[in-house]
Amino acid sequence: MIAPTDTTALDRMLEPVADILTPAVAQGIADMRADPQLQARIDELAAKANEGELTEAEQREYHDYVEAIDFIGVLQAKARAVLARTTSV
Repeated sequence: MIAPTDTTALDRMLEPVADILTPAVAQGIADMRADPQLQARIDELAAKANEGELTEAEQREYHDYVEAIDFIGVLQAKARAVLARTTSV
């Protein structure tokens, strides 16, 4: 999982990306969701993680998903901020 200081760094690193997002692209990013098959896999791994039953390979896979979700979450927050600015103008 990304540590709070990493999220701050990631947030700062993605700021230039937010500056160039068009409203249409920002909306697409804000609307991004995992497809049902991927979400089911993430949910399966999360349940196994909560029970302490992940294999080493599953731990790496789950970690990768968590990292990606954190990254996408920061990117989506940037996109929503862009959308908020464009609707208030």
